[in-house]
Amino acid sequence: MALSSAPALAQMGHDAELCKVPVELPAPLASWNQPIPLQAAADRKGAARAALTPGQAVAMTLLPTPSVVYPLRPAKPGGTVSYGGLASFTVKEAGTWRVALGSGAWVDVVKDGKAMESVAHGHGPDCSGIRKMVDYALQPGRYTLQMAANGEDRLALIVTRLP
Repeated sequence: MALSSAPALAQMGHDAELCKVPVELPAPLASWNQPIPLQAAADRKGAARAALTPGQAVAMTLLPTPSVVYPLRPAKPGGTVSYGGLASFTVKEAGTWRVALGSGAWVDVVKDGKAMESVAHGHGPDCSGIRKMVDYALQPGRYTLQMAANGEDRLALIVTRLP
């Protein structure tokens, strides 16, 4: 399924009649329907070049799991037929930061060799195409985002600070 097909993604798991009207997303997720392409990295060094801009959704191309060298082993790494990858982002202001995904992929936020503890989990708004949201209390600094156990080689995602 193509990531640019937001209405098709939005209808997954919902009554098609209910999802014909575009969903208005809250400001932190506003760019969800205008993702930019980004290639996931295979290792921590490459993650620095696969930089996410907070607040900008991406349509990320993932790699076969066996070719990814994770800084920390994901709790759910997926098997040899799954996909994953790495990216990085910079937190300039402390607060609650959200990682929203278009699938049920496993996600970790890593800094200084440690996985950050999530503070909340949820689902995106109905008909939005956002399947999973994970929140973290983060301090300023550079972080690595690990995606694992995705069933497809593409993943829509956004990292954003909550108001």
